[in-house]
Amino acid sequence: MLEFMSSIQPAEPSADSTETAVSDTPLFVDLDGTLIASDVTYESVLGGIKRKPGLLPRLPWLLVRGRAALKRELAHEVGADVRLLPYRHEVLHFLREQRWAGRRVILATASDRRFADAVAKQVGLFDDVLASDGQINLKGPNKLAAIQAYCREHGYAHFAYAGDALADMPIWKEAAEVHVVAPGPLVRAATRSLDKPVHVHASRQRIAAAAFRAMRPQQWIKNVLLFVPLLLSHQWDNLEKVIACCIAFVAFSACASAVYVLNDLMDIESDRHHPTKRNRPFAAGAFPIHYGLPLSLGLLAFSVALSLAWLPAVFVGYLGLYALVNCLYSFWLKQKLVLDVFLLAGMYALRVVVGGVAAEIWPSEWLLAFSIFLFTSLAFAKRHSELARLAEGEADAAPGRGYVVGDLSMIESVGPTSGYLAVLVLALYINSQDALRHYTQPGALWLVCPLLLYWITRLWFAVKRGELNEDPLVYAVRDRVSILVGVCVVALAIIATKF
Repeated sequence: MLEFMSSIQPAEPSADSTETAVSDTPLFVDLDGTLIASDVTYESVLGGIKRKPGLLPRLPWLLVRGRAALKRELAHEVGADVRLLPYRHEVLHFLREQRWAGRRVILATASDRRFADAVAKQVGLFDDVLASDGQINLKGPNKLAAIQAYCREHGYAHFAYAGDALADMPIWKEAAEVHVVAPGPLVRAATRSLDKPVHVHASRQRIAAAAFRAMRPQQWIKNVLLFVPLLLSHQWDNLEKVIACCIAFVAFSACASAVYVLNDLMDIESDRHHPTKRNRPFAAGAFPIHYGLPLSLGLLAFSVALSLAWLPAVFVGYLGLYALVNCLYSFWLKQKLVLDVFLLAGMYALRVVVGGVAAEIWPSEWLLAFSIFLFTSLAFAKRHSELARLAEGEADAAPGRGYVVGDLSMIESVGPTSGYLAVLVLALYINSQDALRHYTQPGALWLVCPLLLYWITRLWFAVKRGELNEDPLVYAVRDRVSILVGVCVVALAIIATKF
């Protein structure tokens, strides 16, 4: 917020800007995609569905009444927090220069008047506002008519216009000055046909790179849990099962990314209040919101098609279960105290089960029990890190969660205990008949217990010190000590099997 406010403070204009700005030619500026790298109408639809699910079945009926009526209803029922919108700093700088040069600057947008007035007040650079009013959707020809009427009313013979989309072409054709913001290939090609200079502001970010980041590829590392049943059953030399697990890894990662994209779409506003999540593609405006749902559906379709072609049919059922539980968790159950942690741990454990389904190796009760306790500890570690950041900011409760900062001491007690219970399950397994059937030297596995105790304790020290700023499994893969512990565990497992 402070960074944004500092970006709109008046500054001395450059010499170039004063040459091009003329006081008798007003500048009309679009909002969505131009002043901001997002769309407030799309954001209000998504925010409305999340906060008021009953709005979803009403959307078709509202749309029948027209886009302007839909925008007006959303503006009244949902609203939008304009303070943290992804404003384009290059455009803000350009508008400051135009104001200093004596040019009148008007916000002209197809968004509803309520949103437009709030943005104009927040930015403080506009002399007037033209916007949709519930009856007329101020886009394309309608916006052009409103701009021309404004110019006639105020005695202007010419006008300048800054926009970003093909819908702005009718306005650019009539404008004395053409300003294009972050144009894509189609807009660049269309504006080249104009018989007038075209001023380009801000470069368009690479959509493919932003889409890849929206899929959260760093989270795919958690899906290596799918290989656990194969490794522990000592069938890693079975090429057919290895290939099945690799395909399952790709399919599950695509399914998980589909859910991540949908979750980020629904959490845009809350992500902007988070110190790191605000840099996610949707929240930062790096990836267009209207591409989000097609991307999510495409990833899900790819995941299902790949699974049906190469894996057991029941695997698709588990994918559906994961997607359903994850959506329920993201949109509702993560607000429930303790239940959210158990579901998070369950989704970790489900990866183990899904890997067994792909390789047609059902995980043992020992592995499932070990997984549940260990992943419960990791889930509590994740919650502790979130609450600790809030405590540093002197907040009392986690927004959208069922926890308060005072719960930290309880989490510090329950979290490590769950991890130690996982080690206890491992110790009991080593002393069981099942271990004797799978290992020639099960005694070597006893050394795994102190290694895991050390790793769990060290992880919780990192949590307590505020060093854990990401998913615990992702942290473990990037942590050198954790990698070393993992190598030692694998070595001991090989010794217990081969010697």
